[in-house]
Amino acid sequence: MQSRVLEWPRWAKRLVVVAVDIFLALFATWVSYALRIDQYGWATGAQWWVYFLAPVLSIPIFIRFGLYRAIFRYTGQAALLATGLAVLLYACILFALLLWMQWPGVPRSLGILQPLVFLFLVGGSRAVARFWLADLGRSRVKLEGRLLIYGAGTAGVQTASALRLSQQYALLGFVDDDPTKAGRSINGVPVYSPLEVTQVIARQGVTDILLALPSVSRDRRNAILESLGHLPVHVRTLPGLSDLASGRVTVQDFHELDVEDLLGRDPVPPDASLMAKDLATQVVLVTGAGGSIGAELTRQIVMQRPRQLLLLDHNEFGLYSIHQELQSVCSAKELSVDLVPLLGSVTNPNRLAAICQQYRPSTIYHAAAYKHVPMVQDNPGEGILNNVFGTLNMAHAALGCGARRFVLVSTDKAVRPTNIMGASKRMAELVLQAQAANAVQTCFCMVRFGNVLGSSGSVVPLFRHQLASGGPLTVTHAEVTRYFMTIPEAAQLVLQAGAMANGGDVFVLDMGEPVKIIDLAQRMVQLSGLSVRSASHPQGDIEIAITGLRPGEKLYEELLIGDNPKPTSHPRIMKAHEDYLRWTRLEGQLVSLREAAETGDVVAIKSVLKACVQGYVSQPDA
Repeated sequence: MQSRVLEWPRWAKRLVVVAVDIFLALFATWVSYALRIDQYGWATGAQWWVYFLAPVLSIPIFIRFGLYRAIFRYTGQAALLATGLAVLLYACILFALLLWMQWPGVPRSLGILQPLVFLFLVGGSRAVARFWLADLGRSRVKLEGRLLIYGAGTAGVQTASALRLSQQYALLGFVDDDPTKAGRSINGVPVYSPLEVTQVIARQGVTDILLALPSVSRDRRNAILESLGHLPVHVRTLPGLSDLASGRVTVQDFHELDVEDLLGRDPVPPDASLMAKDLATQVVLVTGAGGSIGAELTRQIVMQRPRQLLLLDHNEFGLYSIHQELQSVCSAKELSVDLVPLLGSVTNPNRLAAICQQYRPSTIYHAAAYKHVPMVQDNPGEGILNNVFGTLNMAHAALGCGARRFVLVSTDKAVRPTNIMGASKRMAELVLQAQAANAVQTCFCMVRFGNVLGSSGSVVPLFRHQLASGGPLTVTHAEVTRYFMTIPEAAQLVLQAGAMANGGDVFVLDMGEPVKIIDLAQRMVQLSGLSVRSASHPQGDIEIAITGLRPGEKLYEELLIGDNPKPTSHPRIMKAHEDYLRWTRLEGQLVSLREAAETGDVVAIKSVLKACVQGYVSQPDA
């Protein structure tokens, strides 16, 4: 019988609740007479009017306040407040009627006493129903894990409420750094200090830890993750404060630790004036808008309210996806931005010229590029045509329409490159530097940075896929290191750096400390609740395999060709001093490079790259 209650139709459940409330109204009236005038038997005379009025008044009021639309096992403070207000209104009407009618044998104080008893009974019935139905539902759900919540603040308490409603996890306790909370309890759940975590996990069989620390600093979060890394638990996290602004937390908000949680830094707040410069009320073009960097640039740009935002990409699905996303953002935030999706390739100069002549963008962010090192190494001609001549085509189109600013998104792999992808990006920089020396109206600049977390070319998605498949995680060399930055931070810095340019500038971003890829792999395994399998630990879950450096891959990346970069007004943006080739010299090399790329002459391609790109050392292909 009990197991079928949750399967009843909604109308049947509501009918039962109405019937219960009618009984409680009558019972509260009997209790009130008993308390007020010691009457325990049947009512007499006019006393029956109160028995009649109690359900007749209360039920319509309860319906009006929506008390029968609530799902009892999910009711909370809002439902209790609504119940209190409904009973208060009911009490006012009942008391007014008793004062007006002055029935014999009916004390006027009954208009206060009966609603108080009624409120106690209704509230109690809701509480009993909530806990009974919650226990009933819990008995039908298989728990997914035994959980500790790290953080006993507002987010942690909201999370505990969500867990109680979802019935997916057994909440065993909170962990909090505040020594005044340790040893106490919150809603019956104990609070432990960080020093007790290891013992609690071993004693109670904890399988998961959830970080409910949306406002904690990045350094503090990293320290907490470091302390949990050796424990046999699965660590997940809640979203940031902006995502919790609604005050609602659900189990669906729990997500796997992003690499931002492992490597990221506390972002520097963007300079609003730099962000808006060249964007607000302007026509802005982003090439490669469907890619990871290009898409994030468009997300940041649309918030600055350009008059028109042109989205150019040759990937139809990527372009469709970002266009749909931005349309939703504009609708939700009431942004009057004209979004124009444009299919086309930067290798088609006629298409670029037509777009620029039709829409006449004032600011162009050129993010379109082939960036996968092994892929470009295996397809050098296409890499050169897209990365070098796509940039040249876009630069000519910008000059032709009188664009005021052109920003190239570049890479640290352009510095003393050992692969064709990096050399092609340095050639693209050289193209813009040469154009900048002769340009009058268009300000050309480039922004160079390292790996961005979660981009299509990043190692992070690969590691996640390999983890989901049971391993192994593949690392090319035990000593390989890379710089990392989050995509939103990189996009913000690109926009701000571009706004600082005077022409021909090469900006480099402060990427923080380089990270060993093998350390990153180990932390991702550990924070997934698994262990690394090695010679010293053969019973581990996931192996990390060293596969050897790929053709053109470097152990270490650099951001500068020269030395002593100049600081700028932004603490994470620097300006490099780097030599370049004048257009009169570069033009002839580009003719040779284009011919080699179109004919697939790899030897000739590398010959031109060696002649133009400082520090380029060609490695033999596999």
